[in-house]
Amino acid sequence: MTRPNQVWSTDITYVRLAREFAYLVAVIDWYSRKVLSWRISNSLDARFCVDCLEEALQYHGKPETFNTDQGVQFTSIVFTDVLKREEIKISMGGRALDNIFVERLWRSVKYEDIYLKGYARMGELLIGLSEYFTFYNDERSHQSLSNQTPGWVYESSQGGGAMIVDKFSDKKSVPEAMAESGQRRAAACEVENTT
Repeated sequence: MTRPNQVWSTDITYVRLAREFAYLVAVIDWYSRKVLSWRISNSLDARFCVDCLEEALQYHGKPETFNTDQGVQFTSIVFTDVLKREEIKISMGGRALDNIFVERLWRSVKYEDIYLKGYARMGELLIGLSEYFTFYNDERSHQSLSNQTPGWVYESSQGGGAMIVDKFSDKKSVPEAMAESGQRRAAACEVENTT
């Protein structure tokens, strides 16, 4: 990654509330790790994912490539038609490491906010996540971003990307090399050309 809006990705995670589950989707920029948009829903209908994507496009332009897993929301016609309309290259990886930046985001939001606050209702979750994502983008520095915030890296186009290709030997798989080095962030599609 050499600049913002080169590759975006998305994923869904669930949040356990007192009497129901909520589903959280986010769009993240790979270069900066900035959360460009997010939504919660009490169902897994593709519409909330499309709304999240449309908001990211409206406020942040468009990426060259959009990466997702092969979940039904992201392979749906309503979702892929938005990407095709915008002439964005669609990348749908099937490996766990293909969406590692969003997976890392889920870990952060759950351990730094959701599990600590134990939200009971959707309204509480909405307010709490609004505060958390503002903190995440604009106040929480990231070691992988030279201790800058995702928002600063996105706006300045400096200090982002992921230079992990050189860290892996040709003789080892990415997961093996990560396990040996203690590396916690990597994306298989960064090792391979996503074009």
